[in-house]
Amino acid sequence: YVAEHSPDDRRGYFTSFIQTTATLGLFVSLGVILATRFALGDSAFNDWGWRLPFLLSLVLVGMSYVIRKKLHESPVFQELKASGKASKSPLRDSFMNPENRRMVIIALLGATMGQGVVWYTGQFYALYYLQTVLKVDFVLANYIIAGALLLGTPFFIVFGALSDKIGRKKIMMTGSLIAAISYIPIYKAMTVASGFNHDNPAQPLHDPNVGALVFLVFIQVIFVTMVYGPIAAFLVELFPTKIRYTSMSLPYHIGNGVFGGLVPLIGTYFVSKTGDMYAGLYYPITIALITFVVGSIMIKEKNHHVDLNKMD
Repeated sequence: YVAEHSPDDRRGYFTSFIQTTATLGLFVSLGVILATRFALGDSAFNDWGWRLPFLLSLVLVGMSYVIRKKLHESPVFQELKASGKASKSPLRDSFMNPENRRMVIIALLGATMGQGVVWYTGQFYALYYLQTVLKVDFVLANYIIAGALLLGTPFFIVFGALSDKIGRKKIMMTGSLIAAISYIPIYKAMTVASGFNHDNPAQPLHDPNVGALVFLVFIQVIFVTMVYGPIAAFLVELFPTKIRYTSMSLPYHIGNGVFGGLVPLIGTYFVSKTGDMYAGLYYPITIALITFVVGSIMIKEKNHHVDLNKMD
């Protein structure tokens, strides 16, 4: 929606503001959880208070519904509809066309699945690692993640705007590759900065280097902004208007919901099965590398000033 309202030469910049909302949402949720915990106390929060943030989210769902109801179709789609060229069956049209079906698969393997695992690793898995593996205090771990998110969020806009200048693919592939190469060194550095006791891993940590931990998570958030900042503009420019929403939604949601969403679960499984505290990183590293290879070979860098009206 935002992409179709944006100028062709600033599409990455304007859509990057939308990309900030997922990370800002995580930041706000951490704040709500901490505030609820402080207000109720640890015992009450653990017994029943943890449900309150979920109830609060119902208000946000209602607000989202009202906002969506008030939105009008983009000029690009209205023009298509007026000309009688709008698709009557977007799902069928998306996948019956061999070339479009091919682009959906390439978008998944060469962009969104790598973007999904980088997004989840740099934020959710980092929090899991601090709390569960390194035994950093619950509240302190949330503060560390929140601080890194706050510092890193502006870079969504930086890389979105940069993609208008140099292209989407370069930034996204670079982010995937650097993330894959850097994860194990970063998490080893986090282990050192936390003061983790290898002789007694279950011992809670009392004096971690908070500044270093915030910085190390911040680096991971930078990777997130590189792959996620330009992704909306990138996907919009892959598909024609009449099937754009359907065609871009499938790879986006599979890449994030399935490949990305499984990062904490698969990471936990690998760590528990192998006893290797870094084994949880093998999955996101592998997926990010696959995306780098497929995306680098199969995705053609488009003119980043694509006229969406001329894609049909």
